[in-house]
Amino acid sequence: MKYRWVLFVASRYIFKGRSYSPILAVLGIAFGVLALIVIIAVMNGFQLGFIESILEISSYHLRLDPVPPALVEQALEEIMTVPGVKAAVPFREFQALARGRRSGQQAVAARGVPENVLETDKLMKAKLEFEDGTFDISRRDSVLLGTELARRLGLRVGDSVTLFSITGILSAHDENGFDEFTIKGIFRTGFYEYDSTWAFINIENNSFFADDNGVNNGVKIGVKITNRFQDRLVLERVRKKLSQENGFQDIRFSSWRDYNRSFFGALRTEKLFMFILVGLIFIVVALNIFQSQRRVVLQRREEIGLLRAVGGPENAVRFVFVCDGALIGLTGAGIGLVLGLVIASHIPQFFSLVESIVNTCIGLLNTMAGFLGIERAANFAVFSPAVFYIKEIPSRIIPAEVLLIFMFGFLSSLSAAWFASRKVSKIQPAEVLRYE
Repeated sequence: MKYRWVLFVASRYIFKGRSYSPILAVLGIAFGVLALIVIIAVMNGFQLGFIESILEISSYHLRLDPVPPALVEQALEEIMTVPGVKAAVPFREFQALARGRRSGQQAVAARGVPENVLETDKLMKAKLEFEDGTFDISRRDSVLLGTELARRLGLRVGDSVTLFSITGILSAHDENGFDEFTIKGIFRTGFYEYDSTWAFINIENNSFFADDNGVNNGVKIGVKITNRFQDRLVLERVRKKLSQENGFQDIRFSSWRDYNRSFFGALRTEKLFMFILVGLIFIVVALNIFQSQRRVVLQRREEIGLLRAVGGPENAVRFVFVCDGALIGLTGAGIGLVLGLVIASHIPQFFSLVESIVNTCIGLLNTMAGFLGIERAANFAVFSPAVFYIKEIPSRIIPAEVLLIFMFGFLSSLSAAWFASRKVSKIQPAEVLRYE
């Protein structure tokens, strides 16, 4: 190897006679990578949990509205032949008031779906967790309530609940929009809005979905696709497919990007700013590495001058110090990557460990406080389901983001070392050897 001596000299500079500055730089990069991986994993867990709950239960990936009731079956058959489509579900919606055992009423967003919807839509089935009962709307007077809605109304499986359609009330139809249902299941999605305001009934319940003439209307079709990020492509395929048939000219087509634009945009902005804020750690560490490398270049002026005098090219001498920065970046980013993945994969256990350590210390302090007659401190809790509406802190690791974080930590150190090594070009061998 032509420049094998470069690696030899770099190894001596790295492992011989160095200060604590490189160690601090390694720890800084490791902490930055660790913190960013864990924070982004937890943020992904929350955001993707909300997004998936919205898309899989409520919004779907694509929507068709309104579909003539007589053409629903034909539309479903045509849609399922489109490449990329995974499921297609007809549904109807109405706003209602629910009255249970307790006094008062609760606003309800009631959705009518087919009784076999969970067989058709496996993704929706995966997001619904039943705390009591099952998904049973085989009878037209069956209803499923969100867990928070049932708690507010004081209801359990087997109880009766009265639903008042707001549309029926406003149109002064006593017989249309008023009915009593039997609760067959209480579900939980993990998304508070759905658990506190949503109910499912049979789509064939004509008392709520019929107009003044007794004709069913307001049918929509929700479409699930294999890859939600290909929504525009699949949407055009569905539009083209149905445009060839009669009766589908007045249908509106929309994707999840259209009717959730503001919410998803806010989540994306939040994640971007979190990247920037935590990424400031790397900037601070890079400045530390830059100053450290500049100091090393000045301390080794004689050796650099000697290397240049015996024929060492400027770029080769610079590479000696770049190798130093590369090793610091690779070591720090590697340590942070391993620890970050371990912690992000075991977030609940990690917080339980933190709570145990802190509460042990609090217990010791309380013991001392008991002897001194000082008021005892309460136990510490990082996360409590009684406060937060989730059972445990979610975490979702996305490989592409982890790789980006690792490369960011590594390249910040490498770039700092490269810019610091430019000082080598200003060292004149003859001048150094003459005076030093």
